[in-house]
This record gives sequence, C-alpha cells and structure tokens, in this order.
Amino acid sequence: MKDGSIEKVSTISASMSSENLEKLRGVFPQFVRDGEIDFDALKAFFADEGALAGTERYGLNWAGKSDAFRAIRTPATGTLVPQVAESKEWDTTGNLFIEGDNLEVLKLLQRHYRGAVKMIYIDPPYNTGKDFIYKDNFVESQSDYYERTGQAEGGVKLTSNPESNGRYHSDWLTMIYPRLFLARNLLRDDGVIFISIDDHEVANLRLVMDEIFGEENFISTFMWKRKKEVSNDSKNVAVQGEYVLCYSRTESTQLKLESLSDEYIDSSYSEATDDFPLGKWRPVPITVSKGLSGGGYTYKITTPSGTVHDRIWAYPEESFKNLLEEKRVYFGKGGDGIPQRVIYESESNGKPTSNYWDSISTNKEGKKEILEIFGDSLFDTPKPTTLIKKMLTLVTEKKDELILDFFAGSGTTTHAVMAQNAEDGGNRKWICVQLPEETAEDSEARKAGFKTIADISRERIRRASDSIREDVISKKVPSRRGLQEVYGHSDREIGEMESDAVGDLDFGFKSLVLAQSNYRQWQMLTADNTEQDVIDQAKLFAEKPLVDGYDEQSLVYEVLLKEGFDLNAHVAQETIGDIKLWRITSGEKVLIVTFAPHLTQDQAQSLGLKKEDPQTLVCLDSALDDTTKVNIARNLNLKVI
Repeated sequence: MKDGSIEKVSTISASMSSENLEKLRGVFPQFVRDGEIDFDALKAFFADEGALAGTERYGLNWAGKSDAFRAIRTPATGTLVPQVAESKEWDTTGNLFIEGDNLEVLKLLQRHYRGAVKMIYIDPPYNTGKDFIYKDNFVESQSDYYERTGQAEGGVKLTSNPESNGRYHSDWLTMIYPRLFLARNLLRDDGVIFISIDDHEVANLRLVMDEIFGEENFISTFMWKRKKEVSNDSKNVAVQGEYVLCYSRTESTQLKLESLSDEYIDSSYSEATDDFPLGKWRPVPITVSKGLSGGGYTYKITTPSGTVHDRIWAYPEESFKNLLEEKRVYFGKGGDGIPQRVIYESESNGKPTSNYWDSISTNKEGKKEILEIFGDSLFDTPKPTTLIKKMLTLVTEKKDELILDFFAGSGTTTHAVMAQNAEDGGNRKWICVQLPEETAEDSEARKAGFKTIADISRERIRRASDSIREDVISKKVPSRRGLQEVYGHSDREIGEMESDAVGDLDFGFKSLVLAQSNYRQWQMLTADNTEQDVIDQAKLFAEKPLVDGYDEQSLVYEVLLKEGFDLNAHVAQETIGDIKLWRITSGEKVLIVTFAPHLTQDQAQSLGLKKEDPQTLVCLDSALDDTTKVNIARNLNLKVI
C-alpha cells in the first residue's frame, strides 16, 4: 500500500529514463525539479570544471542518435507467452529461447535479469549494403508497434540499407546502439561481452562500445581466422579474418588464463634435468626494462662462469639469493647467460590468450555442423561452436552462470554452451533471442519446412541436445542392446543408468514468444474523436483493464515478468477452498494470482500469506470492494490488476 492506495501490478517493462532520473536525484537532488532534469543548474554546477564548456568534443555522433535514445527510453508494453509444445523438458530446464524483437525482449528482461548475466555473445547483422532487420520509426501507432515487434500478423519487415544510402552507417548504428545499452545493464559486475563484426562497422562499433561500456573496460579486439582459403575478395585482398570485440562490465575484470596445451608444453618447456629435477620447466626473464621508475632493483649478479651482469632486476637482491638457494635460476647453456627464473609446468596457472585466433574452426566447420544436424546447408556463414566455446573458457566457470545471445541466428551459442557443459560437467544456463525473420521462399530452409529463422534455431537446439546427450551416455554406458541381451537389464534399469550418466546436465529449453500485452492499451485518439470517446475509453480502462478473451497462463507470465520474477519460476495451478489460483515461486518469493470475480477477506486470509514475508496476492481490482481491499492490505501484501 502506497500513500493509502493499493499498488497496481506493473503493465510495462522497467523504464530506463525514470530509473536513471531517480539515480541522479539520489546523488544530485538539486538537479531534478518537478520530475525533470534541470539542465541549467547542471551546467552551472559543472561550468568551472569545463565539463560542458564548448561544443567541440570527442565522441561519436550520427543522424538518428536521438532516435536510438528515444528507443531506450520507451518502455516495452508486450509480454512473453509460453510455448510449451515448442519447448523441450519444460518442467526441469533452466534455459530460455525467446522469439521476438530483441529490443523489446531486452527491455522486458531488465527487471529480473539486470546484473545476472556472466557472458554475452552476439553476432549482429553486418552492415554489408544488403537488407537487415530494422525499423527506424519510433513514433508509430499501436498497430505499427505490434507489427514491428512481431505481435501481429505479418511478422517483421526487412529494411533495405544499400551503401548508396546517405544514412548507410547511421541506420546500422541506430539499430545496434539501444540494444547494446540495454545489454550492458544485464551483465554482472564481472561480466564480459563479445561481439562479432567485420570491416564495415568495426571502427564505429568500437566507438559505440567506448561510449556505452567505457573505454577503460575495453579488453581486446580479437582477430578470428574465419576461413583458410585465399581468394581475391576486394582490391586484391583476401579477407580471411573477422573481428571479435571484447569489453567487460567493470575495469577490474580480466579474462581467465588458458590451459596449457600439449603442443604448447612440448614447444615451450624443457624436460627435467639434474639441475631442475621437479618436472618440465621453462626459464622466465627477471630483468626490468623500464628502469627504476618501473619498480626494478639495481645490483650485480655473477654467473657460475664468472660473467658479471649489471642490470635492473625484478626482484630485490635478497629474493634473488633465495632463488639461487632453491636452484630456481637458469644461467643459459654455457652458464654465463643473463639469469632467468625457472618455472615448472606444475606451477603454471595457464597462459594468456592471444588476440589472434587462428587455431579455431572456421565458418566452413560451422557450416559442416549445420549440415550434420539437418542434412542440408541452411546457413551460408554460421559460426562454429568452437569459437563460442573458446569464449566460454575465457570467461565462465563450470557453476551455474548465465549466457545471453540476443542475435541467436542458427543457435550456435546454445549448442556451444550445452557441448561445453557436457565436456566439463558445467551447469551454465542460456537465454537466446531470435526474431521471427522469414526464410526466403526459394531457400533450402523453406524447402525443409522452416518458415522462420527462429524455427531453425529451436530445431537445432533439439537435435544438438539429443546428439550431445547420446555422446555423453555412449561414453559412460555400454550399448543398450548389449545390456539387454548379455546382462538382461530391463528398459527401466537401462533408463536409470542413462539418467545417472547424464546427471544434472540440462538439454532442454523453455520456448516463449513476444506477444501483445494482456493489459488493455490506450488507443491514440484523433481530431475526429469526441470528448465522449475519451470518456468511454477511460471508463473501459477502469472497468475492463484486461483485453477481451485474455489467456490466464499468458497473463500469469506477464505478471511474473513485469513484477521482476525469474522466467524459470515454478508456476502451478491450485484450488484452495473455492478459489482457483496460480502460485508462482522463485526462491523465497511467492506470488499468488487469482482471477476470481469476487474475493472476500476470509478467502484472502485462507491463503496463509504473511505481510512480513516476500509473498504477494494479486487479484482483479474489481474483485474487491473498498472496505475489503483496505482490510486485506493490512494483513498481507496486495497488488491489483
């Protein structure tokens, strides 16, 4: 209850502008007046700092940047509807496949998933002068909005963006900027984002990322060798590489060291000797090149052969003497070289990753993976799973960490996460988002029965998960035929053995689709409408806040989503007394939702909810008279629709 009134269930996604305004109010309340930023006061405060002085500043600007900010500020009104029939292992999985416009979906994910994602990988549409999915009209009618977000018949439109277009780069930037802005909010403080990109926009993307994530959080631009063949692509240049930009959420985040491969050990480490008997070893320089300002130490070292080296060393002289006593100093084959510290293989935590990834599978291998799964080549240049697995090993642990890909495409990220979990016994979860982009009429995908890219993604996940699961079982369980014919095991016993082999590995996913809200939306009035039209619509909103013929399960998921619950929350139907209800449980948080047309105080009390616990009753506003509403709210947490 707020200010004597009952709080209503949220009908929109989290508002970026209002939340940021509250943050500013908390730090500088003098700059917020009547719910708006007082820019004159802000400029006056920072005038002496020179922060806002002049008009010439370093940064990225383009025609349409204001549209990108408008897109960020506009809250999403849609919802995510469960597609149980399209899902796999709905009741037990923690993975999410979401079909719909990723801009709207990212907004809807803000309430619960902010600060929850460990790694993001995206392979956005490259700006190659061809079509890419994009809608640049942010001032639109309600029907246009539903059309753009796939919430109405007709799906999503393709917008042509030829290189001759004066807004060639601007259109792409206006598309990608708000998505990256919202994505940053979802990352944990130790989270990392990887973005695949080619030559057309890599420079602009770097500036966008510097602006959104901060230049100090740039980790590296990796070059991935995406093809081995040498072909004359353009101006006598063979384009074999592609870029992967990497940024962290906070400056302190570092990538993990890579495990030492057998090839690296063989090439970099020497076999044990009498002088260094504790296993394979390698020498590491202990000189400092930056001089005393770099923190070095100056003293003379005499080698066993009598050669004197007067340099700047990384260790104090006493520490060097300790290394000598421990037989941890190598003076070269002749015994007169510059001393180096000996590091044993068993002591190494790994090695830094190179920014040149030339040993990872190429696009050809990615295409081969699609061919093996579907029997047809449905994508021209799909990324190989090994590329994503490389990123996973640099960022994630085996434990329950969340991976996000909101340009899911062929589903490579989901495939890679499941494969990596199977390899190391991890429990990583994933969320992927894919537009219902229609496949071309004459494409192999359409001939195979796939109407949209989202259809292909879901089917790849199903088939890849089955394949990985069988691989796991085959390594741990003898053949089913042998168990039956030789050992006489029953199907039930074999099933239990296979289940034990798989353990806690998650090969399922919940499928949801972006759809029109169950809450009635205000229809924009025109000059032809009368005052009575306004009154009638306002009355309709008050008496019937929900659309006609709404689906209860769909509305329950809209409530839990916009109230900040996990989309993997447990949702169940129950009947207590004569009240039919939905119980939503996520950890200690509980929502009880009922659409009963009438609700008494005794019925509400029978639910056993406590005001001091994170438990909330949600019901129709019209189900309660004013007296009952106040009495219920005194004893338990109440929200109304």
